[in-house]
Amino acid sequence: MKKVLTLLLLSVTISLVAQKTDKPDFTYQLNGKYEIMKLTDAGVLLIAGSGGFAGIKPEAEKPHFVFTEYGGVKEEEIELVPMSPYVIISQGGKSQIPGTLFANSKRTVIDIVTGKKLFATEEKGWKQIAQLKVFLPENKLVVVGNRTKSEKEVLAVGIYDLATGNQDGFASLDPNAGKTRSAAAIPMSSGAPFMVGSIVLVPTTKSLVCADFKNGNILWEADVNKITWMVADETGKEIYGFEERPNGDTRIHKVSDKGQLLWKDERKIKGTVTRFEILPNGLAVVADVNKNASSATLNRLMAGASESKISFLSASTGEDLWDKAPKTKDFVQHFYIMEDGILFGLASGGINKISFDGQSLFKKPLTTGENIHTMARTPKGLIYITDTDANIVNLQTGEPVWAKPIKYAKAKSVTSTYDAKNKRYLISTGTEILAIDENTGDVSTLAKYEMKEKEYATGFTTREGGLLLTADQNVMLLNFTGASIFHEYFKSPGQSGIVKVAMGTLAVAAVAVASASAVKAGANKNMLGDYNSAGQQAKIAQDAFSDIASSSFAEMNKRFKATAATENAQFILTNLDGGVGLVKVNKDTGKVEKEVLLKDKKPEYEVDEWGGMLYYKSKPNEIMAFKL
Repeated sequence: MKKVLTLLLLSVTISLVAQKTDKPDFTYQLNGKYEIMKLTDAGVLLIAGSGGFAGIKPEAEKPHFVFTEYGGVKEEEIELVPMSPYVIISQGGKSQIPGTLFANSKRTVIDIVTGKKLFATEEKGWKQIAQLKVFLPENKLVVVGNRTKSEKEVLAVGIYDLATGNQDGFASLDPNAGKTRSAAAIPMSSGAPFMVGSIVLVPTTKSLVCADFKNGNILWEADVNKITWMVADETGKEIYGFEERPNGDTRIHKVSDKGQLLWKDERKIKGTVTRFEILPNGLAVVADVNKNASSATLNRLMAGASESKISFLSASTGEDLWDKAPKTKDFVQHFYIMEDGILFGLASGGINKISFDGQSLFKKPLTTGENIHTMARTPKGLIYITDTDANIVNLQTGEPVWAKPIKYAKAKSVTSTYDAKNKRYLISTGTEILAIDENTGDVSTLAKYEMKEKEYATGFTTREGGLLLTADQNVMLLNFTGASIFHEYFKSPGQSGIVKVAMGTLAVAAVAVASASAVKAGANKNMLGDYNSAGQQAKIAQDAFSDIASSSFAEMNKRFKATAATENAQFILTNLDGGVGLVKVNKDTGKVEKEVLLKDKKPEYEVDEWGGMLYYKSKPNEIMAFKL
């Protein structure tokens, strides 16, 4: 009882010193009803609905931009270009031909950092758009579609400089434009355009076309049709085109930058290609096959039931270089290109490594538990962590570095961190923390814990003062011996009340972050990372931005170089005196530093962790902003 009273008194004390407010620092009034709210990588809050499309910058006195000419903007009409200042709005129904839109479609590209419209279908003289793609770090926009009637509505391509919005060039893609012919003979867009060096390739239903934008002439046509997407080697001289078939299979074609077919026959691949790496000694390919799927769409939807097939092809001929492909009988969850071969992990468990000539490099495939959460380099080898076990193994042989694997009951929620001070790995299983000696593999239970509302830790980090475990309603700090420093719990306002804005269409996954080198043609994006590289994602973003000559990218670079304004705080939605609100909890002390009363039982809000702002939709046409 004494402990309970102490905790109650502590909570009262914390409440007394916390800064309370229901007065916003900024209030934004808008016309119309806004239903969508999303914070972007650039720090601009996007809002959209019947009132149009608008953006708010941190600590701005008024909305940064408001576009009303498009009427209501729906969630599915908005596309964020990952790690860039660009957003694409697409309005208009889709046709039955993949990659094309009806003639009344509108496509708009907006730089949300400057608030400027860089491209709009009607303003740039286009009637309908089939393809629209941003290329980085070139910072160019390529558009494929039909222009106005004065240009005979033939299939054409235009390229625009995204630093200025100016058109760099334009060319017709139809060599027989103006001639009498059947509708079936007219080329249409079949897939995404591809930019390599100073040229842009456009796949159509009739051929692969390369045009000169400066004079509008067609440079060449390759006798390859219905290409869906393309990649090129580092030189830009060898280009691979992928034709996705209606049955879910894929055909790979190879052409030169001059339009020559470099393979005698296309390479037929069973399944949908999900990974493709151009290596000095060949082409690494992973394709997902669903035995129960009869179409490419079903194949993608049922990817969890797929069997992945790994193959290694000759770059010169397209022939399979392996006599026998490695067996998977499962979906490939992890795939990494190593110095001496290919390392992969399967969804149901199991890790193997294959040399580039098709031989197993591990003495035998590793048997692991299901769901491999982590595969990463450590100074001693490859660490893997699954739902039920963990180990470090020699990357050359696959033999365990630790004497025996670390096994535990199936975890409720797996999170892990590295304790550098004590040279150990720490794994949280949802109910306990296991400590594993880095050198010996000796394992012990550091602590057992329980969070309120049957929550499990979704965050686990090592801080100067201890080990931090976080969840939606709980914040817990343990010392390095496992003893509790504090455990703060804030009752949820009810499951229906936790409605922090999170939209699938607009969400940008962390894996989409790409460095400047990774977005270039042919770059290897499947590299095994180091375990627990703090700040790595922000550093990658900085590298990407620094290579692009644009004031908007310079501003984003500055934002990501700054320390996150809220890195020492956890924000939790809970019941406060007066209604539902957000509390700012110090991660090192557990003290509530600020309370923001929202009153709304089902608040929609976004927290900008880099800029230190809370945005709250107080009314359908009103956004309140609070400094955190």
